[in-house]
Amino acid sequence: MSPASARHTPGRLWGWPVALGLLSATGLVSALVSDGWGDTWSWLALGVPLLVVARCVLRR
Repeated sequence: MSPASARHTPGRLWGWPVALGLLSATGLVSALVSDGWGDTWSWLALGVPLLVVARCVLRR
């Protein structure tokens, strides 16, 4: 592996954790302040990070 390919940029390193955090935050806010479509969005937005964690745990 070359030194250039071994480097991780901050965007590459923190991209997925930030995206999952924002997804979780929008799901929590949606669950607190909306009804109807907001409930559906909150279930989806809070379920995706759980599925990602479950997938990572089961792969090990």
